[in-house]
Amino acid sequence: MITPRLADFIAFTEKTAAPWQTKRLLCLSMLDWVACGIAGADEPVSRITRGLVEEEAGAKQAHVFGGHRVPVRAAALVNGTVSHALDFDDTHFAHIGHPSVAVIPAALALAEHHDVSGSVLQHAMLLGLETSIRVGIWLGRTHYQTGFHQTATAGTFGATAASARLLGLDASGTAAALGLAATRASGLQSQFGTMGKPFNAGIAAANGVEASLLIARGFEPNSSGIDTLQGFGDTHASERDVESALFELGKRWIFDGIHHKFHACCHGLHATLEAIANYDRPKLDDIVSVSVATHPRWLTVCNQSNPSTGLGAKFSFRLVVALALLGYDTASPETFRDELCFNPDVLTLRDRVAVAGCSGLSETQAQVEIAHKKNEMHKMFYDLDAPMSLSERETRIFAKAATLVGEERASKLWDIIKKQSDPSEIGLLIRASETRHKSH
Repeated sequence: MITPRLADFIAFTEKTAAPWQTKRLLCLSMLDWVACGIAGADEPVSRITRGLVEEEAGAKQAHVFGGHRVPVRAAALVNGTVSHALDFDDTHFAHIGHPSVAVIPAALALAEHHDVSGSVLQHAMLLGLETSIRVGIWLGRTHYQTGFHQTATAGTFGATAASARLLGLDASGTAAALGLAATRASGLQSQFGTMGKPFNAGIAAANGVEASLLIARGFEPNSSGIDTLQGFGDTHASERDVESALFELGKRWIFDGIHHKFHACCHGLHATLEAIANYDRPKLDDIVSVSVATHPRWLTVCNQSNPSTGLGAKFSFRLVVALALLGYDTASPETFRDELCFNPDVLTLRDRVAVAGCSGLSETQAQVEIAHKKNEMHKMFYDLDAPMSLSERETRIFAKAATLVGEERASKLWDIIKKQSDPSEIGLLIRASETRHKSH
């Protein structure tokens, strides 16, 4: 069974267990997450979700992006949703999910309310992120292909792990929290391209906070809710490969394989965008056709043929390739606006793009062929797993954050995170204030 081993890992793993590089990657994911949240604070889904909880006028316990203090559960819900609103946050391909948007908002809300130290917060986050990824591996590709959104399902357990650690639950209490979370975890891929997708992340964060707080108050659920008969695994098309999911748990940090986004769209599109990044921008009339080969899994995730909204565009190979080849900046959230889905040049090039699945490619690879009128064929390939040094990643993530929130605020956030400062300092920087990014 997976629950007891996960509970022991969450309850007993010491801060010294993770190497420096893993902790540094966590810091970079925190900076990336905060920047995405601040930049997405004025998105329609953000305003709607934040407005809902603010109208309830609950206890002022934790800050939310673009707002003020709200109850802890509500803060987790809002901040999870807001930070995923731009779909610009990190991804882990071991389970095809976005770990940070479920785990970090849950942990930050609890840490701010309970006044824990920055080092305790970051350790809880790391345990939660690792748990989310490993549960995602346990659920497997079948779970994902069935239509479940791993960010929300596996993310709920990651958010629960971080919350349980921050509340000081022992192994038994942590197992109970995970078991209770099993009856709340949810999220469907059918929401992709709508406000429902970022809301899935918010639900996961809130679920984790709620389950742990209830256990801390004495709630008694079925602690085997994940892997018991008729439990989460049984009912959610899970592969339940315990050995793969828990291999070297506590010794090897799968979180180290985290990928950060440098394009403001579904990560399944990024290998394609990187493949054509250095291609000389052609004239529209010179392009006869564009052929994209990708892992077959992405055909059911980000292959909307004719999107009509900016949100839908983030899940469309054809439209994103057209935007990139026409010189639009896919690294800017402002590019993905509704009107470009109806731009004549974009539509003309979009209709020359064909997408096909290729089982010989991994989920991080893409191959692109562009045919010109002069019978020229240009072939490009990219693999997102190509090595990237920690220093290069830091440079790119800081540049991304500076673009999203301004260099001064990005520098302040990076200093707070690196120094493991009081979580309330992050809370103060995410509250209502002007941001670089403006919604359309």
